[in-house]
Amino acid sequence: MKTNILSLLIFFVLLSNCKNEAHDEIETKETSTNILEGDIVDLSHDYSSETIYWVTAKEFKLDTVFNGKTDQGFYYSANNFETAEHGGTHIDAPIHFSENSQTVDQIPLEKLVGKAIKIDISEKAMTNPDYLISIEDLMNWETQEGMQIPDGSIVLLETGFSQFYPNVLKYLGTDKRGPDAVKELHFPGLSPEAAEWLLTNRNIKAIGIDTASIDYGQSQNFQTHVNLMSHNISAFENLTNLDKLPSKDFYIVALPMKIKGGSGAPLRIVAFLN
Repeated sequence: MKTNILSLLIFFVLLSNCKNEAHDEIETKETSTNILEGDIVDLSHDYSSETIYWVTAKEFKLDTVFNGKTDQGFYYSANNFETAEHGGTHIDAPIHFSENSQTVDQIPLEKLVGKAIKIDISEKAMTNPDYLISIEDLMNWETQEGMQIPDGSIVLLETGFSQFYPNVLKYLGTDKRGPDAVKELHFPGLSPEAAEWLLTNRNIKAIGIDTASIDYGQSQNFQTHVNLMSHNISAFENLTNLDKLPSKDFYIVALPMKIKGGSGAPLRIVAFLN
């Protein structure tokens, strides 16, 4: 009798597990379907002769290899391109400012996709091109939303500066190039203290901004980069269309060119809205 009862209990446990696994599988499929059925927002600038690069970086160049009808009668088009890692919409891999940290090809895919939030500080940034996003700004978002920045979030920072792209003077604060131009850069960024607060108090996957750098233009030591990348947090820079995103409840897919050993790479980043 005891053996029969034990066998029955084992059967119900196994049946329950099977139901749970089936439910999880259905839930995962439903979540994937919902993401794919939502609106898609492209957060990437295109690459062209107008693409904005760091003032010391090599700019984008596209050479036509062939464009037209071949001797065999079919149409054919091919180009060569060259570009610096850090220009246009791109990713800063942790190795960019942290020795022995992850290169572009080593960043786990799960750090590049997932749920995201947007913090809009454009009202402040539009009146101060040297604005530093503060801990208070991050906490104000949490107060307004009635929640903490969720664990595992990708955090996007909207300054409004993407509206100036590709006007170099308005976007960067200078249209000069070369090492001497660095001191003339003016655009908002995340303060080192706010970056450290995120690392200490919240659990984020990655961070992005609609300016040329996660550090503000007048930074001398790029401490925000150092703080984030010392913890293998990548940064997405030169984003666009952040004004089309809600403050939460959307998904990000940010896939860079997989450059082996790269400190950065061109990035195609999109948001899926539910």
